[in-house]
Amino acid sequence: MTFDEAAAVPQAALLALQGLRDKGQIQPGQKVLINGAGGGAGTFAMQIAKSFGAEVTGVDSTSKLDMMRSIGADQVIDYTQEDFTKNEQRYDLILDVAAYHSIFDYKRALSPKGIYVIVGGSTAQMFQAGFLGPWISMTGSKKMGILMHKPNKDLAFMKELFEAGKVVPVIDRRYPLSEVAEALRYFGGGHAQGKVVITLEHNDKT
Repeated sequence: MTFDEAAAVPQAALLALQGLRDKGQIQPGQKVLINGAGGGAGTFAMQIAKSFGAEVTGVDSTSKLDMMRSIGADQVIDYTQEDFTKNEQRYDLILDVAAYHSIFDYKRALSPKGIYVIVGGSTAQMFQAGFLGPWISMTGSKKMGILMHKPNKDLAFMKELFEAGKVVPVIDRRYPLSEVAEALRYFGGGHAQGKVVITLEHNDKT
């Protein structure tokens, strides 16, 4: 693993893994949808879900569709053209990295015993999921909630997936330390395909 690849793993990959496995209880053969699949956590989530034997649908913008297919997405949805919460497809697990729908929209897209896990998105949607998710979970068979991330847990597991060739960090751009401000501007624009990495100029290590 290169320094760049190693730097891309800890936060994003562990959010994806813990959201899918610990909170989402992913199982082989399930239909899994990743919303925000073309970003840092999303690209890890798609690959991790595939490693568990799931059928994976990735949702993101037009420019990211080809990249999502290249890392294993079985289906891709362009959110600028289609609202996945309004079609007829139902999913056993939805991992939401870029929440922008109402929690009730996500509920409608779940299969009867489906699970919705939010790991990122707007403050309003995170609050809604935290407030209404437990109530929805108690009043029906569908489960909805927020992942409580455990930093640095499962790094050894991710190392095994990497060594087995099941997960490869997707790095969009690399910026030297002197260009952190520009890196943050690019990242904040929401167009990054995978991760943005900062490198140390004096020895090229991340």
